[in-house]
Amino acid sequence: QVQLVESGGGLVQAGGSLRLSCVASGLTFSWFAPGWFRQSPGKEREFVAAIRWNSESPYLADSVKGRFTISRDNAKSTVYLQMNNLKAEDTAVYYCALDRWGSGTDNGNQYDYWGQGTQVTVSS
Repeated sequence: QVQLVESGGGLVQAGGSLRLSCVASGLTFSWFAPGWFRQSPGKEREFVAAIRWNSESPYLADSVKGRFTISRDNAKSTVYLQMNNLKAEDTAVYYCALDRWGSGTDNGNQYDYWGQGTQVTVSS
């Protein structure tokens, strides 16, 4: 049974930092490209970041470039999202997902597995 469990969300002031983690189980994590997406109330799901199976070519949305970093630790079956200089508009539920094709795409429809999400709230 495949499981993705996110953690690290919370309430932070604007300009602060959070580090999200997503631990995968029930599959060979190193074969997959993990990604992060987010969704705010009343808005569509939005791509945030993705990284290929071999950690090359991390891909970030323009809205978070220079502030967020995605990384992975295959030995721990974990993907991280380091979020710095957080803004009120970053408030959302953040989801991790896994793409079995390993490409690190921004298309959520190409991801096979999803976590339950973790809430990030940034106060201004």
